[in-house]
Amino acid sequence: MSEPNDKKLEELLRSAIPPVKHAELERDLWPAMLRRLEPRPIRVSWWDWALAAGAAAWFLVFPEAIPLLLYQL
Repeated sequence: MSEPNDKKLEELLRSAIPPVKHAELERDLWPAMLRRLEPRPIRVSWWDWALAAGAAAWFLVFPEAIPLLLYQL
């Protein structure tokens, strides 16, 4: 592009994108990041326990179902 076109494009870009007012962060983000990285306890709902107990009971009553389940996985 030619020099006048570059200047025109630069002016258009400057008018389209407003300047940043607060370039500095208002607070430190590192403590919040450390809180997010802390391990959380694993919570298992009662429904998951009921399904696991039902599957265990099913495999105790019908052990031939175990290879069928493994085949599906």
